[in-house]
Amino acid sequence: MSDKRPTNFSSVWADLKGVSFRQHFIDAGGVRTRCVESGDPSKPLVLALHGVGGHAEAYSRNFGPHGDAGFWFVAIDMLGHGWTDKPPIDYQVKDYADHVLAVLKTLGRDRAMISGESLGGWVATYLAVHTPAAVEKLVLNTAGGWTAHPHVMERLKTLSNEAASDPSWERIKTRLEFLMCDKSMVSDDLIETRRAIYAQSGFADTMKRIMCLQEMEIRRPNMITADQYRSIKAPTMVVWTSHDPTATPEEGKQIADMIPGSKFVVMNRCGHWPQFEDADVFNRIHIDFLRGKN
Repeated sequence: MSDKRPTNFSSVWADLKGVSFRQHFIDAGGVRTRCVESGDPSKPLVLALHGVGGHAEAYSRNFGPHGDAGFWFVAIDMLGHGWTDKPPIDYQVKDYADHVLAVLKTLGRDRAMISGESLGGWVATYLAVHTPAAVEKLVLNTAGGWTAHPHVMERLKTLSNEAASDPSWERIKTRLEFLMCDKSMVSDDLIETRRAIYAQSGFADTMKRIMCLQEMEIRRPNMITADQYRSIKAPTMVVWTSHDPTATPEEGKQIADMIPGSKFVVMNRCGHWPQFEDADVFNRIHIDFLRGKN
């Protein structure tokens, strides 16, 4: 019998094979919030925050290694995203940050190591600036908050709104391909995972609200200033990539240079999801940093 499986096929379930994990919902300040977690809740907490329009599956290849490494690794669907509640607000960075603080409170923790990708990195930076006691360590993974490129903002807004308004296979695929250096990483399983989220009733309106940060007049007041980056006290690692579609490695280095004592790493042949695209390398450098290794 021949194996006709597509050469690029992968599955979230295959990513989680052999992994002890749990999906559940918590009440975070009145917001029903989806959590996916691995590891022992008595261990140091690593809270993982996905990017704009994303969801906890962005970390499907990171749950096992981080749980095995002695961390309580928790990824959430952020406010308005995934299967978490979607209040009718214009989603700005403080709104996401307040929700994250409510998540920490519900999880019974005052602080966490926070690792954020894209929008998640922007929110993590905001927390490190405005509530430093809550951030034990900080990982900024192709993080937003410093650059404002109109062509990138317009493309992201267009792709996202089109995918939410018409959550067809091809539109979801195109939106996911935006994230990847190697487009073959966008598997059928990943497309269907996101398509189900985007097909929720009312999600097209929510996406328009989420995309408010791609409007310059709203984005500017939310951006992180140089002085704010310089104020960060938490040990920080900035992860960038060779093929990030939102900003160059040089711009990532600008962020790292402003944060006192931060570590800067560039991952090659990756786009906007290095934690997924090259999980082996990401898990190694991420775990080493969280453990305090150089």
